[in-house]
Amino acid sequence: MEDVFYSFGISHPGAITLHNYPEFLRNLSVPAHPAQDGSTVPARTLDLAATDIMRDRERGVPRYNMFRQLMNRDPVHTFDELTSNKLWADELRDLYKGDIDRVDTVVGMFAEDLPAGFGFSDTAFRVFILMASRRLKSDRFFTTDWTPEIYTPAGMDWINSTDMSSVLLRHYPDLAPTLRGVKNAFAPWNQVT
Repeated sequence: MEDVFYSFGISHPGAITLHNYPEFLRNLSVPAHPAQDGSTVPARTLDLAATDIMRDRERGVPRYNMFRQLMNRDPVHTFDELTSNKLWADELRDLYKGDIDRVDTVVGMFAEDLPAGFGFSDTAFRVFILMASRRLKSDRFFTTDWTPEIYTPAGMDWINSTDMSSVLLRHYPDLAPTLRGVKNAFAPWNQVT
């Protein structure tokens, strides 16, 4: 398990942006296999990026501009307003036949320029912060029951003095050299030989 966590810790995650979907998932080989009705599902290649967009459309996820409007954000009027990356703007303009209102939500969010210091777009951040705050506010263990009577004083001390690094080190002490000096276990770790 130490090797698994070490691999996660030193691997930089892919940026949440256009042209960063792993190629192996865009050409995923699925072998032939039996179907429930006794027939055989033939081998095929799947493009999971295209499947994600198709599923969003099937589920009724609104297109990017409509999504922004539903979040009380102004729609973008041009592809150049969507992204300052001229190549992406041209690619999107060509792909969506010049109609900015046809851009899929996930595509638009991946194309947006990132605010300084952010790992994902402003629109995606607004969704994240809305959902995260609602989840926290609706969990009694983070609200009304966040008390020493529920967690015990020792439990509260443990919660307040614990971070992800200490959890990992408690279970996998051999990770200490790679986590030494790392302030956030979710940031890249030190590589060790």
